[in-house]
Amino acid sequence: MIKLDIINRLADQTGIPKLKAEQAVDALFHSMKDALSRGDRIELRGFGVFIVKPRKRGVGRNPRTGEEVAIPSGKTIRFKPGKELQAHDGEVVAP
Repeated sequence: MIKLDIINRLADQTGIPKLKAEQAVDALFHSMKDALSRGDRIELRGFGVFIVKPRKRGVGRNPRTGEEVAIPSGKTIRFKPGKELQAHDGEVVAP
């Protein structure tokens, strides 16, 4: 599923114009990006939790040359599915 699919589903299920649905989806994603960039946790009950976690510094290798490459420390985003999402265990869920 891509962003356009989400916009189309939102428009179809709510009856709002696609332009308004696109603005709503963009606003949601923008808010999520802002929160995650600040290091905030995003909890969506029944869906899951997005958490920003620190990533350790490390050493990697260039696969072509075998040369060691320093990997800087940073942050990564982890998603932990909620109980309802896990309960479906691969089932296709109708809206």
